[in-house]
Amino acid sequence: MKIILFDGVCNLCHASVQFIIQRDPQEVFRFASLQSNVGQTLAQKLSLPSVDSVILLEGNRYYTKSSAALRICRQLTGFWGILYIFMIVPKPFRDLIYDWIANHRYQWFGKRESCLIPTPHIRERFLDS
Repeated sequence: MKIILFDGVCNLCHASVQFIIQRDPQEVFRFASLQSNVGQTLAQKLSLPSVDSVILLEGNRYYTKSSAALRICRQLTGFWGILYIFMIVPKPFRDLIYDWIANHRYQWFGKRESCLIPTPHIRERFLDS
């Protein structure tokens, strides 16, 4: 099982989760917000770094920032998997761009008062519902 931990109050993150769900017909990914009990428990149990945007858990490994985003894209339907080619770009450069977007995401996309509440149709894909 692959688990995506995301910032549950970020509008960009909310839209990204919806985007992933629509392009993941095999239901490869499960989701939990970083603010949820499940997210907090996983972060503590696995000694995850303090990241407030996205973490991808694959088995006993985790990926953050651009590595997580590109590994997620690789699993999506359509041409999104081709973006994985950017893994050849050194991580510091990829993460520089990722951090720039992440640092402005509330300013550009806004912030929610509460975490995402999934529809009944997709609720089973959320570990904290």
